[in-house]
Amino acid sequence: MNIQILKSKQEMGQAAAEAGASVIRHAIAERGHANIIVATGASQFEMLEHLSQLPGIHWPAVTAFHLDEYVGLPITHPASFRLYLWQRFVSRLPLPIRAFHYLDGQQDAHKEADRVGQIISRHPIDVAFVGIGENGHLAFNDPPADFETTDPYIVVDLDAACRKQQCGEGWFPTPQDVPAQAISMSIQQIMKSGSIICTVPDGRKAKAVRESVQGPVTELLPASILQQHTGCTIFLDEPAASHLTKVVS
Repeated sequence: MNIQILKSKQEMGQAAAEAGASVIRHAIAERGHANIIVATGASQFEMLEHLSQLPGIHWPAVTAFHLDEYVGLPITHPASFRLYLWQRFVSRLPLPIRAFHYLDGQQDAHKEADRVGQIISRHPIDVAFVGIGENGHLAFNDPPADFETTDPYIVVDLDAACRKQQCGEGWFPTPQDVPAQAISMSIQQIMKSGSIICTVPDGRKAKAVRESVQGPVTELLPASILQQHTGCTIFLDEPAASHLTKVVS
């Protein structure tokens, strides 16, 4: 694990995007195509803004996978991750992407998890773009997370802290309006990625960041598993890094 601390969200997002773009370009140069995982949420705003506009990426050679999605939420809802990914990433690309495999939360959740899971099993991931939740979740794997399942996607229950965060970020009016379940990429599937670019801004996540990178690896802090990935780089702005007690590299 490597930690990069930048002064601002914009600098953090640009640095994370450039690191991920380098992996994508390298994969295309070597194999003719690249496979990526794309996350959503407020933590990804700046990174996706830069990634979608960086030069030298042949997007028609890139296949992308959706990290997670709420169960039962229509694509027209402002909090829909399918809507988010279209508006903030796919529609902004200078050339059409080869394929984007969305998760449709309005379908039978377990069947949808199986459907996209079968597709991703045929596409080894070059780089996963992820974040860390205020409760330490990775994707929608809330504590205690399942570190053992090898299913690429699973249906999970969202805990109170996770639902409170979604409300606090403005996606829903109250925690009670947040769906109770989501389809989430599993921990094991994320960890199979060749590289992981983890982007985490804001002081509200400083405690989770510290525990994820300087505490023990535990299912009670799901993002702590990233310590075991040699190709993981975590990009922080200064507020998110404010609780770190030592230099991590």
